[in-house]
Amino acid sequence: MGTYLVRAQSAPITPETSTVITITVDGVAVDGLLGQTLAGVLLASDTLAWRNTSFGNRPRGVFCGIGICFDCLVIVNGQRDVRACQRRAAPGDRVDFHRDLPLRADQGESDSLT
Repeated sequence: MGTYLVRAQSAPITPETSTVITITVDGVAVDGLLGQTLAGVLLASDTLAWRNTSFGNRPRGVFCGIGICFDCLVIVNGQRDVRACQRRAAPGDRVDFHRDLPLRADQGESDSLT
């Protein structure tokens, strides 16, 4: 049986060019590379968490990185529940964090990991 190797040049998730793009993340302009995933842009800008769990108010960001766990959900251009690890960043994208989940009365604001 042969070896299966995806070379870096042909990996489908690799940024296509070194072209810098700008997206807006929670109201702040953030630079990334054309072809980078939203999660890649967020992580490269030192943002580790961008939503909280509905139970326990725990911070979440990228967990699995392959679109299975749904921990990396963001709002993109008004569309809710977009997986940041699966969506490539496009110039001018507006990314907002889920902040409208209800908190129980016995929970305070959690410390941010950003």
